[in-house]
Amino acid sequence: MTLLAVDAPSLYFRAFFGVPESAAKAPDGSPVNAVRGFLDMISTLVKTRRPTRLICALDADWRPQWRVDLIPSYKAHRVADPVAGVEEIPDLLSPQVEILLDFLRAFGIPAYGVPGYEADDVLGTLAARSTRAAPVEVISGDRDLFQLVDDDRRSLFLYCGRGVAKLEVCDDAAVQAKYGVPASGYADFAALRGDASDGLPGVPGVGEKTAAGLISRFGDLDTLMAALDDPKAEIKPGLRTKLRDASAYLAVAPTVCKVATDVPLPEVDDALPAAPADPDALIALAEQWNLAGAAKRLVDALAARAALPE
Repeated sequence: MTLLAVDAPSLYFRAFFGVPESAAKAPDGSPVNAVRGFLDMISTLVKTRRPTRLICALDADWRPQWRVDLIPSYKAHRVADPVAGVEEIPDLLSPQVEILLDFLRAFGIPAYGVPGYEADDVLGTLAARSTRAAPVEVISGDRDLFQLVDDDRRSLFLYCGRGVAKLEVCDDAAVQAKYGVPASGYADFAALRGDASDGLPGVPGVGEKTAAGLISRFGDLDTLMAALDDPKAEIKPGLRTKLRDASAYLAVAPTVCKVATDVPLPEVDDALPAAPADPDALIALAEQWNLAGAAKRLVDALAARAALPE
């Protein structure tokens, strides 16, 4: 009953930059490299991870106002239109997203976002619902999602930083080995360290090693900040000053860094399809966009998975 929960924006951005435009073009010459790459990624994941359920999470709101209200710099450098708050997306990628969603509908693979939330929050809620009988595997290239690992619930993170073919399958031990903190402490660790890609400043002068040491020693930010008032706490004077100076930031940063786990998700049929839900639509799309090969590879992967015993 394993659910493969896909960070769709993460994968289609990677597909866009990973597959040359010249390698996948529609008959009219328009590039469809992101679509082909994404479909091939899903084919590979179905074959290698063998899920029984599949959901693609989308960004209904890529920069939620409730996060911006807490930290105004959150993703500010990625805003293409300051008035509309539109994300900066390559011109040749934007139209491919709608094509990709058309393909997913034809296959019968659910893809959705929830107003006011990012894809990460959808994935976080799906992971929070995992159980040992119905585990969840989250696939993304976003480091923020290391926090979703939970061995007790059998929630795994498939990190595709080096591509889908070279997945890092991460349990809590893997997160600990990689960053020096347990998955449960990753969000607090990230708040301390900061993340330039998300516009999170972190605490000036506190790098990854120091942040990991603090979370490893104190467990969480609340305990760490409380220790600043304890003269017996083993915190160097200079570091103590840096943390106190950043107290306003640290009071809100964990809320921004932690993915939501209580998003009101729609009810969908997430069973992995054995065959396309709308074969005629799929054939038409494959012909229109010159993607018969990628479509067939996913059709074959789904059929092969359906033929396997549970």
